[in-house]
Amino acid sequence: MQTTEDVNRKKMTPETFLNLIDHGDDLIVSMANGEPVVLLDTMEQHASRFENVRIHQMHAQKKRPYIENEYPGRLRHVAYFLSGASRQAFNEGLCDLVPNDFHEVPRIMWERTNHQLVLVSASPMDEDGYFSFGTNADYVTALIGKAPFFLEVNKQMPRTFGENKIHISEIEGYIEVDRPNHTITPRDPSENDEQMAAYIADLIPNGATLQVGIGGVPNAMIGFLKEKRDLGIHTEMLTDGIVDLVEAGAVNGSRKANDPGKIVGTFALGTQRLYDFIHENDAIKMMPVDYVNDPRVISREQEMISINATTEVDFFGQCASETIQGRYYSSTGGQSDFAQGAAFSQFGRGFICLASTTKDGKVSRIRPRLTPGSAVTTSKNDVHYIVTEYGAVNLKGKSISERAELLISIAHPDFREELTREAKALKML
Repeated sequence: MQTTEDVNRKKMTPETFLNLIDHGDDLIVSMANGEPVVLLDTMEQHASRFENVRIHQMHAQKKRPYIENEYPGRLRHVAYFLSGASRQAFNEGLCDLVPNDFHEVPRIMWERTNHQLVLVSASPMDEDGYFSFGTNADYVTALIGKAPFFLEVNKQMPRTFGENKIHISEIEGYIEVDRPNHTITPRDPSENDEQMAAYIADLIPNGATLQVGIGGVPNAMIGFLKEKRDLGIHTEMLTDGIVDLVEAGAVNGSRKANDPGKIVGTFALGTQRLYDFIHENDAIKMMPVDYVNDPRVISREQEMISINATTEVDFFGQCASETIQGRYYSSTGGQSDFAQGAAFSQFGRGFICLASTTKDGKVSRIRPRLTPGSAVTTSKNDVHYIVTEYGAVNLKGKSISERAELLISIAHPDFREELTREAKALKML
């Protein structure tokens, strides 16, 4: 139980919080709605008092002056996954990016930083003195008990269950705020998205466990999966589509090997409807990313289904999912984690989706060679199914010539003849 003395002593103002930061500190900040907006605002307002403070974070929520290096030598952003807030800054050399697989981020952050303070948004304290990180578990929960924590307690943050709780005795302090959570509206699927989703849905059996991301194809999947039964969810990101599947009776997790009956995720990002759904819902289990995304944990699920997107695929089957035309757009995230986990799962299947051409239809996204500067996210050894609006092909165990032939078969018809010529010139056909 918490004491009144604990509560009074640890409740601070944003300005008081600054006294906990020293020159040269590494601060670890939670991602998406876990981002403590007021604490970061306050740090920027007083940037002149710091020297060589680095702020480590995945998927920053909003553009900030320190991300764009407007306080050189004082505050520096170190990204582990780019977002709209940091993408341009990185490509202009204004902030840093650390390559990683998502499940390894807690270990990387621990080993490469002095982890002086972890900053995270949380729900109000319960009667037993525990705060919940609500929409998040991500990499910060793996550091509970190891590093000092400071909380931004948001009255509008949902309270969730899992291993994303921290007791008041374990924190350095907290401030209180009252602000809406960041929301994103699901994108309406295109005709191509619907077609790809249909191909994938035909290969998903009842009782499968799903990892799905965000985007047109995952959103389109919902309509095709509502008639399925006994599906499970083990995914890094919880979305509104999961609410739809639960309400349709498709998801109950009864056949899961890990956490049967539970919907497992490491962060949630969607509309207020999603946040209302996860609030005090004991079917939701928010877990650290070094559990959720660990390929060894994922592989325990029988019939694990992983669905992700890419920007280019070459004839080897290499998927460049974090660069566009050779420039960084995001990072690896959990794509590689789940590709490997699904590969080791009994009867598991991993799907990588992409439209066959760029939006203007002028460039094939199935290519003999990746664009120079591209970063390979899913390797030729881990790739399983590739899906376009023209079909789904299984590359696992196929030779390079077989892969080239299969990929050409699902390329846009306007490019198949050209791709065939290029494959023959490379002695792949």
